[in-house]
Amino acid sequence: MGKFLFGTVALALLIGIAFQTGLADPLVKWQVQSALEESGVAEERAECMSDRMVDRLSLFQLYKLQQGMKAREGEPEDGYGLGELVKRLRRVGDGKAVAVVTTSAGLCAIGIG
Repeated sequence: MGKFLFGTVALALLIGIAFQTGLADPLVKWQVQSALEESGVAEERAECMSDRMVDRLSLFQLYKLQQGMKAREGEPEDGYGLGELVKRLRRVGDGKAVAVVTTSAGLCAIGIG
């Protein structure tokens, strides 16, 4: 039991250090990019946006974005318009996260992201 507890604590510490130092950024970037692509963003634009989002947002902010953008009961899974997008962004409740998403989308769309 003692070895298991020590191993679990050591693993949690290593994971925390990896996230804090940026060693886990490629994994986080891949997850953000995959989520953007699944929501209908083109691969090239999703790659550009995920770079900017991982650089500018914390893991907690990225998690809040993921949770806020998920379809809830009665909402379309995909193929929704600007009104639905704005509604989902509002429920995130984090102005900085919303600003990073919108500016990243705009800058990547015009090719300067």
